[in-house]
Amino acid sequence: MTTDSNSGSWWSRYGAVFRFLAKAVAIYGAWYVLYDLWLLPDGRLDAWVSQTVVHAGQMVLAGLGMDAVANGRSIELAQAPGIRIVDGCNGLATIGLFAGFVLAFPGSTHRRLLFIPFGVGVIYLANVARVSLLAGLQVYWPPAFDFIHTLGAPAFFHLIVFGLWVLWANYGGATLDAGAESGAEVDPAVA
Repeated sequence: MTTDSNSGSWWSRYGAVFRFLAKAVAIYGAWYVLYDLWLLPDGRLDAWVSQTVVHAGQMVLAGLGMDAVANGRSIELAQAPGIRIVDGCNGLATIGLFAGFVLAFPGSTHRRLLFIPFGVGVIYLANVARVSLLAGLQVYWPPAFDFIHTLGAPAFFHLIVFGLWVLWANYGGATLDAGAESGAEVDPAVA
């Protein structure tokens, strides 16, 4: 059995990736436990986020000329059943996933403190757009509602989180290169 002297050990090549994955899973797990055991039973954060999304969605719909009324967690429409934002559909789980990725990937604390609120804002606005789109579909294209709600919206959110993470990895964070973490120079021909 021969080994390439330039390849290094398996851990030196892939250790940084596995550290990132372990951190991301641990942070998301901690968020999930915190959310399920404290925030969800308390209900205030979910209610507040849902109500602000409903209010912003109603403003978007009114701006587009639709007759929409915000009522608690619901957008009531004159021409259709309306939208109700329940726990799990208000974007909090997606925000936890996003924050976990950013916290797990190397980068400066200062940049994280700027990027996490930026990403939370993007996710929030995407949720307002999703709610507005779903309400509009109920009025203008009801058969598409179930498909977009069930498949399109989750894919849309995961794409946004992935895009934010790629943005963070390329512009906000450090490299996952094991040599860069240790301070050693890395030969580009070897990497």
